[in-house]
Amino acid sequence: MSNEKLEDILKKGMYGTPQLRPEERKLFLSSFAERVYLALTKSQVRHRGIYAEAETMMTQQKNAKLLINGGLSYHEYSNYIQTANKHHIPFTIVNDGRESPLGIVLAADSPVNREDSMFVKDDLYHDDMS
Repeated sequence: MSNEKLEDILKKGMYGTPQLRPEERKLFLSSFAERVYLALTKSQVRHRGIYAEAETMMTQQKNAKLLINGGLSYHEYSNYIQTANKHHIPFTIVNDGRESPLGIVLAADSPVNREDSMFVKDDLYHDDMS
């Protein structure tokens, strides 16, 4: 075994496996930006009802998964879980201890490249993201 390989193994054992783009994964509830169909802030999720864009995207994208910020209360995101179940979209509550202004992320397992249109930029969005 080469010294480089041995050194890599020791570093991984001591410090853990290095993560790709940790700040991006923190923001998008463990996903990458290029995989996101739609992202709503916490205030947008708390808003009464469900955003039409979220239901439309769940209807259109059958390969999506819903990632929910574990810092929110169940009653704040229950409408999104019900809609996801209705459209057979799996969901995961992300509770990794990292703070994010996002409440839900609808993402795929592979790149979809919607960075220019992944947010609903209303007043609630601007309040949370400023």
